[in-house]
Amino acid sequence: MNAKLTLGNKAPDFRFKTPWDDEINFYNAVGNNRAVLIFLRYYGCPVCQMEMAKIKQEIELVSKKGGRVFVVLQSAPETLASLTNREDWPFSIISDPQGKIFQIYFVEAGGIIKYLHPAGLIAAIKAIGRGFRHGKFEGKETQLPAAFAITADKVIKYAHYGKNISDMPSLSKMIISI
Repeated sequence: MNAKLTLGNKAPDFRFKTPWDDEINFYNAVGNNRAVLIFLRYYGCPVCQMEMAKIKQEIELVSKKGGRVFVVLQSAPETLASLTNREDWPFSIISDPQGKIFQIYFVEAGGIIKYLHPAGLIAAIKAIGRGFRHGKFEGKETQLPAAFAITADKVIKYAHYGKNISDMPSLSKMIISI
């Protein structure tokens, strides 16, 4: 993977599963709405759990713009379904244990230096301090995050590829352009 999606690119369509639904098409799930598509590592990651809690708190920012939020995790649908409930999340959780959607959006794993980046270590300490605990390891441990804001016409208006495991912008920054 060497190309990255940029502003003005058409957001790639894909099929996905949630822990609670059969396979669906992304464009159909979004409909004629705006969308924010966020790539995190896996549900057992304390930094990712903290990020999902933050998204949950800020979700109204996207809802006010008529948008939907989708979070892509490397976790298997069965793992997620056994640990959490659909009602716990005001956004859609997409299970991508094989990393196919990560590949479609050119979201790469980083090396050990990006994994052990000081910002990532600080975020991990902060997450654990806030009560988030490490669970099952899934997918690529060094997977980097990414985020995309997509218009109703499926055009990318915001693209961010994380430089370390905690490099994620706020939802308010992501939705400014949609």
